[in-house]
Amino acid sequence: MTATAYPLTWPQNMPRTKGRVSSRFKTGLNAAIKNVRGALTLFANDSGKAVKDIVISSNVSLGVDKPSDPGVAVWFTWDGLSVCIAVDRYPKVEDNLQAIYMIIDARRTELRHGGLNIVRATFTGFAALPAPARKSWQEVLRLTNVPGHNIDREMVEQAFRELAKGAHPDRGGSETAMAELNIARDEALKEL
Repeated sequence: MTATAYPLTWPQNMPRTKGRVSSRFKTGLNAAIKNVRGALTLFANDSGKAVKDIVISSNVSLGVDKPSDPGVAVWFTWDGLSVCIAVDRYPKVEDNLQAIYMIIDARRTELRHGGLNIVRATFTGFAALPAPARKSWQEVLRLTNVPGHNIDREMVEQAFRELAKGAHPDRGGSETAMAELNIARDEALKEL
């Protein structure tokens, strides 16, 4: 995955936070960016391994410093690992960025007390994993065990309507789940 500074590039293997909580951080946006960059430099020095290709990704732009999606993802390469630390727990971009600074600083503590292998194992959890294999439209619409495999357009539409009740963002689902359903329905109707 290619990370961009704007708009936010969120890692596909990391779920989004449903309810945000306020933080006690008192750090402004510029200071939080400086903290993250400084912590990555110190981490590289401590570990003896370069930190490269740093991208701080968010929805902050020149015209919008308080976006509706305050998530932040910091992407970088370290010791052959493509790493992404992403936080959207707090309602302010600067607080999420400061949380990432704290996470990086915690890796420095692990490095001092546990060594390089401990940190390598920890960063494996932050690895920027490829997206999981896509499901077939039959799997998404839950039409894999249809007796006789005589699936018709009406069955597809009925399965879609039923699943959309729970997948729609307005009904507790997500945009991702609804998009997956729409794509599955379109593929099914095209094939049938």
